[in-house]
Amino acid sequence: QVQLVESGGGLVQAGGSLRLSCEASGRTFSIFGMGWFRQAPGKDREFVAAITWSGGTTRYADSVKGRFIISRDSAKNTVYLQMNSLKPEDTAVYYCADRRRVRVISTSRGDYDDWGQGTQVNVSS
Repeated sequence: QVQLVESGGGLVQAGGSLRLSCEASGRTFSIFGMGWFRQAPGKDREFVAAITWSGGTTRYADSVKGRFIISRDSAKNTVYLQMNSLKPEDTAVYYCADRRRVRVISTSRGDYDDWGQGTQVNVSS
């Protein structure tokens, strides 16, 4: 089992930046990769970004490409999501998740196993 704890959410004006963190603990040796998803009110949870546990491969949703950067600190078992040029439509609860069954990088929710509790991001116009 892996436990994931997100932090770093908050309120920011459009055009601003935030950095989310997700710390993993427990059986982290079983993780193949990590991802960030988000869920806005009344909408499905959607893929945002993913990274392999080695950190060598990343993938982004088209809506955040060029604005968000996913990275990993292996020494801290922590994954980050640097969010720049934020827009009001980025407002959502952001969740991190891990992949322990699927080796290849994935944008599909079903390929992720453990989920954090979520952190709220609000972007004002």
